[in-house]
Amino acid sequence: MRAPIGDFDNARPAPDCLDLLTEPVAAAVRAWQGDVPADQLLYVDTDPEIADTAAFVEHHGADLLDSSANCVVVAGKRGGESTLAACLVLSRTRVDVNGVVRKQLGARKASFAPMDTATGETGMEYGGITPIGLPTGWTVLVDAAVVDTEWVLIGSGRRRGKLIVPGKAFATLPGAVIIDGLGVIAN
Repeated sequence: MRAPIGDFDNARPAPDCLDLLTEPVAAAVRAWQGDVPADQLLYVDTDPEIADTAAFVEHHGADLLDSSANCVVVAGKRGGESTLAACLVLSRTRVDVNGVVRKQLGARKASFAPMDTATGETGMEYGGITPIGLPTGWTVLVDAAVVDTEWVLIGSGRRRGKLIVPGKAFATLPGAVIIDGLGVIAN
């Protein structure tokens, strides 16, 4: 099957590729509910050696610049308590951690979570963290521009492989909060 975005000839429904996903992502795909059927979540095989955005886009298609999203784990701190959350923004933007995220989490300080915390808490590989399959109870801040994008390329939980998902599906993720302006144009 040909992917709806990018130059991928090997797109397959994610429920048919559970063995290629990390356990938390595979479990989320198995339990998938909502308006978007699970077979519309597509898995594409990718080479982790060309994961850098410029190389990836050169290899898989310029249209991915406007239809890729990054998921990052952030930590909000207030009075000795730390709260982890995930943020999903289009790749051409950066997460407004010190403004929007800090306010949304009600934190005094917010920052990107350390790599070992992000991977340890999610059960996913660094560079492949995805909003699908995050721990129960996490807040998932999603930029409205992601939801408004027809098809979005995101991580699969591993550095190898990506998921292509209808943007509207992110609005129905457990813990999802849709926010205008979460992603700001990167300088």
